[in-house]
Amino acid sequence: MTRPRPKAVTLSDAAAERVKSLMARQGKGFLRVGGKNGGCAGMEYVMDYVSEPAPLDERVEDKGVEIVVDSSSLLFLLGCQLDYEITPLHAKFVFRNPNQTDACGCGESVTLTAASAAS
Repeated sequence: MTRPRPKAVTLSDAAAERVKSLMARQGKGFLRVGGKNGGCAGMEYVMDYVSEPAPLDERVEDKGVEIVVDSSSLLFLLGCQLDYEITPLHAKFVFRNPNQTDACGCGESVTLTAASAAS
């Protein structure tokens, strides 16, 4: 008997509810998360709607929600939790990422290292 494969990315309860709400309004497709080169710290988190996952994207189901993770970002997002935070000043998705080693002062970009085999 094999053990279940761990999820590449998990969602908090708040994030799962927000994704459900957004996708119901969108009507179809998936929310795709990833990272791209940019910003003063080196990388930026990205989120986008896609009608279909790319062939190598990782499909993740958590708390009744399915998202896709960009294949080129997967090693940088392993173990990450996607959260949704509401404060008096903002409402936004937050990546709680064990692979994040630094962030710029404005919070728009981060420094990420690829997950290691020991993670």
